[in-house]
Amino acid sequence: MAYRTSGTGYADVADHYRKAIENGELATGDALPTVPEIREQFDVSAKTVSRALKLLKDEGLAASAGANGTVVTARPRIAQATGAARVARTKSGGPNYATGETSTNHEAWIRSCADPVLCRYLEIDPSDEVVIRRRVFRQDGTPKIIGVEVIHPRALAAVSDLAKQGTRGPVHWFVEYEAATGRTIHASPERRAARFASRDELELMEVPLPDSDVAVPVFITHTVFHDEDGPLEVMEDIHYPGLWHEART
Repeated sequence: MAYRTSGTGYADVADHYRKAIENGELATGDALPTVPEIREQFDVSAKTVSRALKLLKDEGLAASAGANGTVVTARPRIAQATGAARVARTKSGGPNYATGETSTNHEAWIRSCADPVLCRYLEIDPSDEVVIRRRVFRQDGTPKIIGVEVIHPRALAAVSDLAKQGTRGPVHWFVEYEAATGRTIHASPERRAARFASRDELELMEVPLPDSDVAVPVFITHTVFHDEDGPLEVMEDIHYPGLWHEART
């Protein structure tokens, strides 16, 4: 079946195979089509195919296998109780919040990005400014997750009020961006990790703290969103200490 689409780019090609992997159409060890086959299928350049395959490899979904080309790799299933799931729900016309869920402490800044990992994800220099949005998601009034969005500055050209303090309404800004630009935003798979929370994060989650610094581990997820111009946002969810056992797979 051909997928020839005017304006098809690397993110569209990667998203096609990402979905095929995630829905089981392509299983662990299966070979992806060859570069010439993908070029023919999508009517794109070799450079576009190469960039799409690199993205899938960077996401841990695929790997080079010598004479076998590029194959699907094994990966852990990803937790779903995150901001990325909310974005998907909103874009499909569903509610932004789950039953009993609210959000507070809405904050926004424009700052230089000093985190080398975020700079790499967004393909920017450490001195470049980014938009940061943060809020606390609560379940029945109790803090559960700190949601942080680190947004590429080019998004401001399409959605000028991203740095606005407070809430921006029930629809995620991705919907406005896609309507203004005509580009589709694709999500890379969520990545899970654990680290120690900062004192500021623990205070936001209303965790009682002693006067001295303490090491409190928290479960986090990262999701990178792309459009055809490249990475657009890194979304991080910081879970309340001890809640990682509640994540659904």
